[in-house]
Amino acid sequence: MHPIKNSWKVAVLDMYEGVPNEGMRCIREILLQYATMHALDLQFDEFEVRQQQQVPDTSYDIYISTGGPGSPVDSEGSDWEKAYFSLVEALLEWNHTQAQKKPMFFICHSYQIMCRYYKLGNVCKRKSPAFGVFPVHKTEAGLQEKVFGALPDPFYIVDSRNWQVIELNYDNLAAMGARVLALEKERPHVPLERATMAIRFNDHFIGTQFHPEADAAGMHMYLLQEEKKKQVTDHHGEEKYNSMIQQLTDPDKIMLTHDRFITAFLDYAIYGCLSDRLAAIERLEQVASHTDNEHSFF
Repeated sequence: MHPIKNSWKVAVLDMYEGVPNEGMRCIREILLQYATMHALDLQFDEFEVRQQQQVPDTSYDIYISTGGPGSPVDSEGSDWEKAYFSLVEALLEWNHTQAQKKPMFFICHSYQIMCRYYKLGNVCKRKSPAFGVFPVHKTEAGLQEKVFGALPDPFYIVDSRNWQVIELNYDNLAAMGARVLALEKERPHVPLERATMAIRFNDHFIGTQFHPEADAAGMHMYLLQEEKKKQVTDHHGEEKYNSMIQQLTDPDKIMLTHDRFITAFLDYAIYGCLSDRLAAIERLEQVASHTDNEHSFF
């Protein structure tokens, strides 16, 4: 199947606030590899949102909003958030009124502020930081989600966060047309609500609490740094550190999520609308053919 066009523009909203990170590198590499694999002219521009208040306009085809450090609560009402959500609202309006949709993907910090802004749940600090390689379980809606289609249930993610989304507001979710797609690992011995790990906000916006862009090689190099190793072992213990190093090499865990998640989002963004359109045309042709056959009998 060929895309509607060969030239695509992607806006990457950098939410890292100038903090060194692996996320931007991973996203760049995924986009470059995807463009090469599909022989697409794929241009992507980066926008530093939180420090420089750079926000793209609505001329891009696809939007990816990254994770980032700090509180997803304290920035409420800030100038950069006002600019950010002006874009989100503009894209919502565009997708409501225009035929060619503009999908957006929200990662971790971006996911949290979306949940807070639209009052979809309680965005709060965890009792203790989550760190490690953990399973994520699909909900009933998640089992039907196209972007999750190439991943097993459960699938594995890198989890490193102090914040979570719990105590969902189902009325607000329904009003937005949102669907909960995934929950954190089952913890029968812990009397706490499982955090929501992924939400489809609407037909064209999807977000995850975790970092599907994280690659095993990059995480491995990152954790081998003496400073990072000490930080992890001091906070989580040497056993947790060694377990994470081992699980990073498992091809059915982090590597699988890295290889199949954002590429599936791009597949739907670039080919999905065409697929839906072709399916609709095929249905119309079948109806027409059926009608013609009925007429031929009389």
